[in-house]
Amino acid sequence: MAKANIYVTRMIPEQTINELRQFADVEVNPHDRALTRSELIEAVRGRDAVITLLTDSVDGEVLDAAGPQCKIFANYAVGFNNFDLKAATDRGVILTNTPGVLDDATATEAWALLLAAARRIPESERYVRAKKWQGWSPMAFLGQDVDGKTLGVAGLGRIGKKFARKAAAFDMRIIYTNAQRDLDFENTYDATFVDKETLLKESDCLSLHLPLLPETKHYIGEKELSLMKPTSILINAARGPLIDEKALVQALRNKVIFAAGLDVFEDEPELAPGLMELENVVIVPHIASATIETRLAMGKIAVDNVIHVLKGESPITCINPEVLK
Repeated sequence: MAKANIYVTRMIPEQTINELRQFADVEVNPHDRALTRSELIEAVRGRDAVITLLTDSVDGEVLDAAGPQCKIFANYAVGFNNFDLKAATDRGVILTNTPGVLDDATATEAWALLLAAARRIPESERYVRAKKWQGWSPMAFLGQDVDGKTLGVAGLGRIGKKFARKAAAFDMRIIYTNAQRDLDFENTYDATFVDKETLLKESDCLSLHLPLLPETKHYIGEKELSLMKPTSILINAARGPLIDEKALVQALRNKVIFAAGLDVFEDEPELAPGLMELENVVIVPHIASATIETRLAMGKIAVDNVIHVLKGESPITCINPEVLK
């Protein structure tokens, strides 16, 4: 019996690739970049399974290029807004993701962004590296305290909860919005459920942990930014389009808010004009899950999903379960 034929659209940890190679013939994108649309279509032709990244848009055209023998597209990511769920389900193709294993890393990175933005760490480091520092000054790079402040959390899912729990270290008051109230969380962490307007007006630090849905696109825009405190800090390590990036540039430039910390962007890898030139924003290249432990765990889930499906078994983390019926 011929081995299964699997394509991986971007290099992932070698340990996980080696596990796949024990089971199937594996080809990996040789370039250290995302595939172009045409390259992706050609690369998936005739495959039995494909491991993808969020940068790969998988729609009907890509699925048809893969062919009817292709059983699974496994995302090496917790998100899956790059998938056309209906197109895959209509064609009987299983879609999977890697939830759970990157929650801690993402929550911790959101805190890293918050602290870096509050204390102006990247800005002051650039100053030192540019050899501009002439010695201690009482008015240099004054930032914001986070201790005792109000922390706003938009979205109290797995990552939002892990992020909010860490506020106890800074004696912060927690307020949050979510699709549903979480009374257990409120009682355990002395958190308060509020509406969006209250969240914007009262948060000293606001971190976004929402899924990207039609109703959450531009969750933060010009109107929302105008409601925030001029001393507030906005953090996004969730999905780039949650923020209207052009509006954020204007808000930061005009000191409508104090600072922002961004791991994700509206049109990655492009940034809104003017964003890169601003000193009061911390910008990192979508690295929230970039720890060795997390990336290995993500690879393990993606590989296990593929192997289970090709063996005729149910995947671990199917996002279109109706295809299994």
